[in-house]
This record gives sequence, structure tokens and C-alpha cells, in this order.
Amino acid sequence: MKRVIIEAPVYTVEAALVAAEAGVDRLELCADFGEGGVTPSAGMVEFLKEALTIPLQVMIRPRGGDFVYGSEEIEVMRRDIVLLRSLGADGFVFGCLDAGARVDSEACRVLIDAAEGAPCTFHRAFDVALDQIEAIERIVETGLRRILTSGAADRLADGIANVARYVAHAAGRIIIMPGGGLEPALLPRLFELCELEEIHASCRAYRPSRRVAAPSQVRLSQDPQSASRVLTVDPDCVRTLRRIVSASGA
Repeated sequence: MKRVIIEAPVYTVEAALVAAEAGVDRLELCADFGEGGVTPSAGMVEFLKEALTIPLQVMIRPRGGDFVYGSEEIEVMRRDIVLLRSLGADGFVFGCLDAGARVDSEACRVLIDAAEGAPCTFHRAFDVALDQIEAIERIVETGLRRILTSGAADRLADGIANVARYVAHAAGRIIIMPGGGLEPALLPRLFELCELEEIHASCRAYRPSRRVAAPSQVRLSQDPQSASRVLTVDPDCVRTLRRIVSASGA
């Protein structure tokens, strides 16, 4: 059995460094956790390419909200890929839908061409597509490498059966990578239902702010605790995932 790749989505430099040190195989670099991830800065990508040796997949998403993009937004996404590829990005993560919630194959191909052979992932826009089986077929046709999915559910725990169905339907033509609230306790059930090549888990944690001054009453975020805590990664969660994966023989 092939080794199962553990990918962690990270939103800060600190989280990336902690996840890498704890033993993840690959990082998905994002910004803006509150929006579910948008394109990170060029400086973040360049710095982490210098600091780390594991592959960096970079989120390409110009804004939060839906995944129906205008021509101007697709051009921005294309330029981001060209720029971040020049800084060493190893692959890209995006998802484009049309107004009918079907995969926008033409937009995807523009971005794939810009990646110049770097592997590309269709992200959880897949989960809000009108028909996931049709979406698999369209994504396979475009040449993307993998699909990130929670099984068309808010949380993976509620979509595991669908993930198994997607793996069976894909039949090795594309990697189906479960994610979206993947906790270590879910792994045995996933491995029981389907043969996986990759998993996606944030192992999200928060650490206290290092500020020593009394907190201000001014709120700059919708998160009421944003001034007192910083998003990072729980290294013990990463290590637990690795132990479960290893124990499964994967």
C-alpha cells in the first residue's frame, strides 16, 4: 500500500512552520481563515519556500463568497499563479463554478495552463456543485490532479459515505482527498470504507496572544477573541494522525 500523504491547510507562517516540524507531508497555503481561504501573499510563499523542504500548494482564490468568477477575476487568478510559480510554489488549489453550479471547465483550463505542469487541486467548491458525480467527470477532463471534498456536507463526519462513493466512482482517475473537519477519530472509518491516497486536516489550534498591554475594546474582527489569540496548528494532532495512518498500514 502506498504511503498516505497528510496535507495541512495553514493560514499563517507560524502554523506552516509548526505543521512542517510536526511531520505533515505537504502544506496548503492560504490567507483569511474567516473566508475559508483566499490567496496568500507572495512574501509568505517566498519565505516558506526558503524555510521548508516539503511541497507547498497555494490557494488561488481572489475573494470570499461564491466560486462564480468574472473574466477579470480569472485574469487575476492566472497572474497570481504565474507570480507564485516564479517564487517556487509547487502546486495550486482553486475551484471555479458557473452560474448553474457546474464546474467551469474553461476557467479551470486557463488556470491549469498558467501552472505549467504544476499539480492543481479542485477545492471544496466541489462540495457546493449541483451534481458531484458530474463534477468529478468534468474535473477529470480538465486534467486536475485531485479533488478536496467533505462529501458534500458541512463537515466530513457527515459526508464520509459520499467520500467513499466518490472514490469508487473516480476509480483511480483522480485523487479524492477527504478534508473539512477531519479529526483523527474519523480516520479508521475512512480507511474501512475506501482506499485513500491523501488526507487533508488542519489540526487547528489557537495560542494566546503575546501582547502584554491590556486589551483594547476596539474590535477589528468578527471573532470576539481575535485580539487575545492567534491561529496556529496543534502538533500533537498531526502526530496522532501520522500514528493512525501508520497503524493502518498506509
